[in-house]
Amino acid sequence: MEGAKTLKVMAEAFKELAEKINQCPDGEEARLELVPFSRACSLVSPLFRCLGIAFKFAELDYVAKVNDLVEASKSISVLPLMMDGDIETDCVRKAGSHTRNLLRVKRGIDMVKVLFEHIISSEGNSLKDPASKAYTQVFAPYHGWAIRKAVAAGMYALPTKAQLLNKLNEDETSARIQMQNYVLSANAVVKYVDQLFNSRELGIDW
Repeated sequence: MEGAKTLKVMAEAFKELAEKINQCPDGEEARLELVPFSRACSLVSPLFRCLGIAFKFAELDYVAKVNDLVEASKSISVLPLMMDGDIETDCVRKAGSHTRNLLRVKRGIDMVKVLFEHIISSEGNSLKDPASKAYTQVFAPYHGWAIRKAVAAGMYALPTKAQLLNKLNEDETSARIQMQNYVLSANAVVKYVDQLFNSRELGIDW
């Protein structure tokens, strides 16, 4: 996948999701289909892989949770139905529930969005500052001391920006455009998932 313009494929998949969400009339809940959603989420996995050891925990956790949503998409059509099913069986917060996994996947999407925002706005070749800020903002509040310490140590093994772009088969100009496209679309997707949780009074801080 890395050789197939990962960023472009990612950005386009999320753009399609954002368009579906934005087409929904005001006041109505968009019934985003699980198949394209889980597919778009799976396209983010190679990016975690390219970041190396610092985000190994995120890659493993994210991939497992996305795989669960892919499985769920074989029998459940849209995200709201999936969540309502978990609410009915009272398993929303149980480990392994689709809804709990969705919340974790959403954080992965958000982390990459924040990482791209910091990469776009930063100068230089180091990813340590953008990656540290993204981790602190999105993941750190939910992680124990041991994981936070391991991530901090792993930050010293991050690739440089040039190495990351090389792995993703991108040059600086095209990467910036695709990162910007992803940020805009992922923003709409993250907000949508948050609304699904908040409208059902499930909260998003757990």
